[in-house]
Amino acid sequence: MVLEMSSENQLEIIGAGFGRTGTLSLRAALDRLGLGPIHHMFEVIAAPEQSPDWVAAQQDKQILKRLLASYRSAVDWPSCYFWKELLELYPDAKVILSHRESKGWYKSIHSTLYQFLSNAAEGPGSDQLNMARELVADNTFAGRLGEEDYAIEVYERHNEMVKSTVPSERLLVFDVREGWQPLCEFLGRPVPDEPFPRTNSAEELMKNFKGKPPA
Repeated sequence: MVLEMSSENQLEIIGAGFGRTGTLSLRAALDRLGLGPIHHMFEVIAAPEQSPDWVAAQQDKQILKRLLASYRSAVDWPSCYFWKELLELYPDAKVILSHRESKGWYKSIHSTLYQFLSNAAEGPGSDQLNMARELVADNTFAGRLGEEDYAIEVYERHNEMVKSTVPSERLLVFDVREGWQPLCEFLGRPVPDEPFPRTNSAEELMKNFKGKPPA
C-alpha cells in the first residue's frame, strides 16, 4: 500500500546501515515498537514515482524532507545513502547502524542486489532500477560491486565513518542477532514478549524487485 504524503511526521530513526545487514528485520522490529511508518527500499518498489526524486536529492537535500514526510523511521537504501544529510536535517533523530560480518554481508549482496542490477533489462520498473544503479552500484561502489575486496572495503569504511561521525549518545551499532534488548534500551521502549522478527530478506528482496510489491 502506498502511503499518502499529506501529513508530516518528524523522522525519529535514521538507519545508516547498508542494505543486506538485516534491515528488513529491523524494519519489522521498529514497526512493532511503534516507530512506523518506516521507509525501506520496498516503499520505492511500491511507489516507483519516488525514484527520480531520490536521485535528485543528491543535488538538493531538502527533497529528502518531502520524500520522508510521512515516515517516522527510514532504513535500507536509498535513505541510508543520505545518512549524513539526514543527520543534519533531523538533529534530534537517533541513528541505528545495522551491520553484520563483512564476508557474510558481501555474499548476501552479491547473490541478490548485485545479480539484479547486473542482469535486469530496461523496461517496467526501470525508474527503481536506474535509481538503485546510480545511488548504490555507481555512486556507493564506483561500479565495482562485483569485486569482493573492494566492496567490503567500502562497506567497512562506511561503518567506521558512521561510528566516528555520529555522537555516541545518538548511535546504536546493532546486529539483529542481538535481538530486542539493545534496541529497546536505546529507544527507551519495553521489550516485547515475542521473538525478534526474523525475515527471509533475500527472498523478499528478489520477489519484490521482480514486480510483486509488498502487502
